[in-house]
Amino acid sequence: MKKSSPIALIIPIHYEQNNVIQLLKNISSKIKIPIVLYFIYDDDKDPSLKVISENIKNYNFKTKIIKNKLGTGALNAIKTGLINFHEEACIITMADGSDDLSSINEMYGLFCKGFHIICASRYMRNGRQNGGSIIKKTLSYMAGKSLYYLTSLPTHDATNNFKLYSKKIIDQISIESRGGFEIGIEILSKAHVLNFAITEVPTIWNDRNEGASKFKLWKWLPHYLKWYFYLILKKPFFVKIKSPIY
Repeated sequence: MKKSSPIALIIPIHYEQNNVIQLLKNISSKIKIPIVLYFIYDDDKDPSLKVISENIKNYNFKTKIIKNKLGTGALNAIKTGLINFHEEACIITMADGSDDLSSINEMYGLFCKGFHIICASRYMRNGRQNGGSIIKKTLSYMAGKSLYYLTSLPTHDATNNFKLYSKKIIDQISIESRGGFEIGIEILSKAHVLNFAITEVPTIWNDRNEGASKFKLWKWLPHYLKWYFYLILKKPFFVKIKSPIY
């Protein structure tokens, strides 16, 4: 991939009108690579759309605003983004300001070196999570660490949805996810079983500044466990793959 080629930044939005102005500022100040913004929305009456249209003209971003027609919710918004992006890679991020967008620059550099998935990791060295539910944090930490040691998965943070995916992977994998944010661990698990090159970069996650979290731990936990055990059963105790596979 040429380093001048843009990648897609897929951003699900659902009544994030109090966050999108700061989001645009963060994108402008923290991301140093060429990007195309994909805002995926559920509701035509969402005031976020007006805020985006009024403020996007202040930035030199190529922007696409696409309605999610697969069903409401973040999962279907992410699926819509994955169906519609045309760049060589995409990154999923939330509009609430929790993801450290400066991590994208290093993710992009590793993609240009041939890696197919780059995970932003809260639980590797120099990564950190600030705030959020203690129960959710503990479960995601334990899941990430155990998969790293038991299945050779080359990331300590399997459950974080802040990841870069090559288009090659998205085109090859059939997505089955039906609940919550399980899609991130599903794509990661299937890609690892297929021996795609995966790596990670440290990131700092901060609890959202505005609005309530849409994460429903106990409702979605069974969906995460499905892919946790899928990976353990499919690929236990393999040697870690650190080099990119072309």
